[in-house]
Amino acid sequence: WLLKTEGRNFNIIDGKEQLIFARKIQQELKIKDLSVGMVLNEVKLAKNNLIFVDEFFDLYAGDETMERIGGFYRAYEESKSSKMLYDFEDLLLETYRLLSEDSSVREKYQSTFKHLMVDEYQDTNPAQFEIIKLLADNSDGSSLFCVGDDCQSIYAFTGASVSNILNFKGLFPGSHEFILNLNYRSTPQILTACQNLISHNQRKIDKELRTDNKDGDDVIVIEAATEEDEALLIANEINDLCTRKGYPLKDIAVLYRANFQSRFLEECFSQQNIPYQIQNGLGFYQRREVKLLLDYLTLISTPDSDEGDEALASIINAPNRYISRKFIGELQQYANDAKIHMFAALKQIPIDTPFVRHNVKEFIRFFQPLIDEADILEPALVIGQIRSNLDYDRFVTDDDIPSPDDQKIQNIEQLVLAAARYDNIEPFLDYTRTFKSKSSSNKDGVQLMTIHRAKGLEFPVVFVVGLVENIMPSKRGDIEEERRICFVAISRAKDLLYLTYPTVYLGQPASRSIFIDEIRD
Repeated sequence: WLLKTEGRNFNIIDGKEQLIFARKIQQELKIKDLSVGMVLNEVKLAKNNLIFVDEFFDLYAGDETMERIGGFYRAYEESKSSKMLYDFEDLLLETYRLLSEDSSVREKYQSTFKHLMVDEYQDTNPAQFEIIKLLADNSDGSSLFCVGDDCQSIYAFTGASVSNILNFKGLFPGSHEFILNLNYRSTPQILTACQNLISHNQRKIDKELRTDNKDGDDVIVIEAATEEDEALLIANEINDLCTRKGYPLKDIAVLYRANFQSRFLEECFSQQNIPYQIQNGLGFYQRREVKLLLDYLTLISTPDSDEGDEALASIINAPNRYISRKFIGELQQYANDAKIHMFAALKQIPIDTPFVRHNVKEFIRFFQPLIDEADILEPALVIGQIRSNLDYDRFVTDDDIPSPDDQKIQNIEQLVLAAARYDNIEPFLDYTRTFKSKSSSNKDGVQLMTIHRAKGLEFPVVFVVGLVENIMPSKRGDIEEERRICFVAISRAKDLLYLTYPTVYLGQPASRSIFIDEIRD
């Protein structure tokens, strides 16, 4: 709004359009071994930290990889500028530039907005902070009011800086701090758990949480043998809470650190006929990287079926084979006219364009042997062939060297674990199809969500699951940020809080999270 008001003319570039734009620049610079997502994320973090192109090169001098990203950063900015394009980070960056460099514009908005209020201040990044500082006029009659909780600063991965709230009094001399430490949500036992946990952070604003709520139950810790056992114990406890204590299902939330952890819960709840809702997300078997692999298996198992036709249309360009929608439409029409299914039609249809003809032949060459032996193939092994022969992991992650910690890779690994229970493809597909008929969006069911999705919400009963080392805390995360993430999770609970963990995780021995011991101090 401010930039448009001040006469800036631009269009926003984001989403798929931004990826295509960035990939073209990478090709021009011959950057082939860095994923476009990773490169764009580094540029995004730089902008959110007010690191301009020249400073980027100074900061990473001698780091070959980052210098190449710096070259992309420069070309990306120049190309956007020539086309009058801004990305979302530019909205902050250009606002900062305008306010810092043009005193008349700055004074105009200082006089227009005499009183500033910033909510969720703990999640501001350096660019947002500097804009706030520029707008905050220290003259008489003006004020700045910020609300936040340093214990709930959990967005460092997007560029948020907890230092903005930790150093507030030093950054705004003469400011007054009001600590609102009376909690109206949770029982004393849950608050004690929160206090015990966060006390282990060195960088924090000291405050003692208190409540006038009546005593409740102690925090319950459940140890399970495996993730399957963990999900079953949770399901049994939920059934007991509903039948014996009268809790509605919608009053119960199950929180996890990462999306891939939902599979065991979804499968168990479905088997136990416990309705559930995935908050702002897809059920496990509907996630793209999982669904595409199931479509591959469907085509292999039943090529001469309507389901096989749907699967072929879904996967023929996954990975990209440069086959147009027009060709797919022509293939469907050819199949209809010949009264055959689409895979059979693919082997017969005349194709004039050489590269399309070549790609279709390669597609058939890969699938035909698998289709011929579909009855004796193990689904987990077929998924392995698809991943290796078609470079599938690289396709779904858009990363030349996919990280095993990538959420999509972890979802695929969960699918492999599920498939390994079956000796044949069709029984496995029959099992996964049961989830299409079961609702994962029942608003009156148990609420399943990541901890980040749960921020700002509250529930009478909360289960925090998968509390093992390298998951929570994540092996990649800053330990104090991870502890704040756990704090957000357990502080969602009003009446009852459960902490659960398996001793074997993803087939490997697992150590109980240090956070459980800290909570029970």
